[in-house]
Amino acid sequence: MLLSACLPRAGTPTPEGGIIPKVLVVETFLADIAQNVAGDRLKVDSLLPIGLDPHSYEPTPQDIAKIADSQVLIVNGAGFETWLARILANAGTQSQVIEAAAGLQSRKIYEGEAADGQPREQGDPHFWLDPNNVIHYVDNIRDGLAQADPPGKNIYEKNAESYKTRLSELDAWITTQVEQIPPERRLLVTNHESLGYFADRYGFKIVGTILPSVSTGASPSAQELAQLVDHIKATGAPAIFLETGSSTQLARQVAQETGVKVVTELYSHSVTAPGGEAPTYIDMMKFDVNRIVTALK
Repeated sequence: MLLSACLPRAGTPTPEGGIIPKVLVVETFLADIAQNVAGDRLKVDSLLPIGLDPHSYEPTPQDIAKIADSQVLIVNGAGFETWLARILANAGTQSQVIEAAAGLQSRKIYEGEAADGQPREQGDPHFWLDPNNVIHYVDNIRDGLAQADPPGKNIYEKNAESYKTRLSELDAWITTQVEQIPPERRLLVTNHESLGYFADRYGFKIVGTILPSVSTGASPSAQELAQLVDHIKATGAPAIFLETGSSTQLARQVAQETGVKVVTELYSHSVTAPGGEAPTYIDMMKFDVNRIVTALK
């Protein structure tokens, strides 16, 4: 809060003769990433409040006004913000849109990962749950901010390099933590299809998901839940992992039939308030990894 109070206000002139742009970021975790690139040069605001599931987001008139008033809008992209195209068309905004995930290749949903047990092609936008993909985010954000504010280019480049070093250190730390889990227990059952990139990077196998989609808005059929129960029993997966705000009803039902434990409160789509358990993206990843390692080792 003190840092934000000291940052230049949007629209104020810079010593180099430029104007500080008003930067709006959709998700809270992405706002933290962008602020690390922006540094003291400008203040980054988040559109979504802390704790809100972006999958179920419905913009209010006030939110649409914020979007229209921004000069730079940073989004995850890759189909994550499905509501955005309509908003941009109706808001009359001239915002420069920076898509953090632009240029990344979406993973496949492999056989056995989906609740229905069938392999399929489906775009997965949850790139940020692998810190190496966030390094790519940082490059896109750096370039976009430099385009919006050319006098600040050197600052954004310096900040980006510093933050990418921290992300590489995070990747190494996660690798070390995961080594505590025996390879045969690196099995993930999740609320929806969100941890694929994390699993690919750190040697986990996705056993299945409660909801048969990369979105939390899907509903499983009785047959899909029965298939998931059978798959958990066959693989010996020890736990089901749920994000904050997820309903536990179906997970508890599956857990009762399989004897596994339910681990709640993973922060995968939002950071916490300052002073909380996961106030930054890096804190969010460390908190989740600790929960996963504790449950599986």
